[in-house]
Amino acid sequence: MSSELLVDVSAGIAVLTLNRPAKQNAFNPAMTEALGAALKRCDTEDAIRVVVITGTPPAFCAGADLSDRVGEVSASIDPPPFRVRKPVIAAVNGHAVGAGLALALQCDLRYMADDAVYALSQVRRGVLADGYVHWTLPRLAGLANAADILLTGRTFDGAEARAMGLANACLPAAEVVPTAMAVAHDIAGGSAPLSAALSKRLLWEGVGLEPDVVARLEADLNEHIAEGRDAGEAMAAFRERRQPSWSGSINDEWPNWARTKWSGQQSLD
Repeated sequence: MSSELLVDVSAGIAVLTLNRPAKQNAFNPAMTEALGAALKRCDTEDAIRVVVITGTPPAFCAGADLSDRVGEVSASIDPPPFRVRKPVIAAVNGHAVGAGLALALQCDLRYMADDAVYALSQVRRGVLADGYVHWTLPRLAGLANAADILLTGRTFDGAEARAMGLANACLPAAEVVPTAMAVAHDIAGGSAPLSAALSKRLLWEGVGLEPDVVARLEADLNEHIAEGRDAGEAMAAFRERRQPSWSGSINDEWPNWARTKWSGQQSLD
């Protein structure tokens, strides 16, 4: 693995740390490639239950390293975090601008430093913000806030990010990673892997679907889960007053039709 991305896997949690502190963890091709490879591993390795993405202090990610002539680096991360079949948490422990903020917006949960600087300032550089931000940002912050951020290119802080719905919590920088890790441990130990993975996929895909389609998918997926390895484990653990011991495999039990983008027309038949 590239030294520009640190990977630590322990207790079901993969911590991916952007590691170019001299460049405020700005993306270059090597780090982009390494992050994509690590996310692929996280998607397919059943022992990994949750992913945390953070940066070596003092920044989270200052965007693209223009000295390396990086273009649409965030868009080139393959897979993007929202396609990974595990919960992905952004521990935004410092400044996140351009591609750095775009990366955070691709994650499922975001814990953000209150005194950091955030921006999608590409319009002020004569280009277009990328990394799926025209898709993620309106979903998270609404069209009016998205237009404000994207068309002005202005900066904002963690408190405003929280008020707009971009952050699950706004915290002192030193508390961001510990908070994200506490949430990661809670998910890894308490949430059934297949249930969490399918719920994540439906959350991201469901916004564009009709309500009755979402309801049908929920019912179909629950039927699928009921036939899986972890069926009944939650109730057994409750009766026995213990933590659940999940044994399900996302790879082995993933519905075949859910391996590609949902259109709302698939079924489990």
